[in-house]
Amino acid sequence: MLPPGNVKVRFYVPEAVVGSLKNGQPIHIRCDGCAAPVAAKITYVSNEAEFTPPVIYSNETRRKLVFLIEARPSTEDAPKLRPGQPVEVSQS
Repeated sequence: MLPPGNVKVRFYVPEAVVGSLKNGQPIHIRCDGCAAPVAAKITYVSNEAEFTPPVIYSNETRRKLVFLIEARPSTEDAPKLRPGQPVEVSQS
């Protein structure tokens, strides 16, 4: 029921990565069930560190401080993503 224009992906990155990310930067989102990567653009980069959320899907949990990033897929690609769905994000 979420309109495609309101779909956003929230993910966390460690301090060593946050400096390389900027608003408007393209990224790729991969998810189970997605035939191909979904293109998106970063719309928000937090300037404050947070502690790692207790439930976070990560290959590496060594770092305790992370930064929130938000990105939005195109309106055409937004229906491919579901709220709460785990995703993998990579830089374009």
